[in-house]
Amino acid sequence: MNLDDEVVSVLPIHYSDILAPNVHLHQFPLLSRPLQTPPSAALSGKRIRARVKTVAHKVEINVPVDTRPEVWNKEKGKEFGIARLEDDRERNQETDKGKQKEEEEPRLTEVRLQSEQIPQQGVYMLGIVYAGCLHLVPVSETHQFRPTLTYLDVMSRRTRRSRGGTGSDSESDDGPPPDPDEPPVVVPTREKKSLDAKEVQVSARKPGEERNGSLHGGMSAIRREMLLAIRVEEEEPWQAVEFCDAESEASNHLFESMFSRTEEQLESKTSITTLLRSIKGL
Repeated sequence: MNLDDEVVSVLPIHYSDILAPNVHLHQFPLLSRPLQTPPSAALSGKRIRARVKTVAHKVEINVPVDTRPEVWNKEKGKEFGIARLEDDRERNQETDKGKQKEEEEPRLTEVRLQSEQIPQQGVYMLGIVYAGCLHLVPVSETHQFRPTLTYLDVMSRRTRRSRGGTGSDSESDDGPPPDPDEPPVVVPTREKKSLDAKEVQVSARKPGEERNGSLHGGMSAIRREMLLAIRVEEEEPWQAVEFCDAESEASNHLFESMFSRTEEQLESKTSITTLLRSIKGL
């Protein structure tokens, strides 16, 4: 900004927290087109579905895929659908739609986008210029959405089992890794009486490590906390919510309710010096 720049207009600032804390910022880094139902899917009556986990702060959006023969492989869709259904059952993430239609052949007809909450640096605001005023609305949460492809892990395990056969080492990666704090589990095997073999566990420890606490113990505690958080998240049931398109009547009504209609003056209790000192980099 130059000192010679002319002031074009001055906008009054209105602050509105009517919808707090229900205003979330949703980001789609990998989406190259609007979040809309493809025309071919819309003609068959398919719509975008959504569900949430309020405790785990998870949001899931299911977008119907474009199943036109020129852009969609029907056989692959069936293969992926079976793998996704198996993956959902293993992780207790099965949808009500899937439970009600178990007799039908599973098909992958939707792209599943799941959110990851992003920590906010400071206070985020949604700014909208409306009716000659700048309206600021606080944003309580920020989420980034990416496609979930965990069903590919199911297909990968199935392929390894078919190559290695039943009981092969290819199944050893099922389940979480072993806890470094716990002693290794040794499976007893039948041995000849003439053999007198014993297994000895040896571990190297630095001097003073026992007094100050081991690194493995700290890593193990972090790992247990992560596994517990994943378990709690998977056990929380999904709650279906209605997804409203940006051009729908419900979205337009909600958009109009975001703006402040009062002319009450807000007084700042923070001095300009304190404000400038709180800005990093100044």
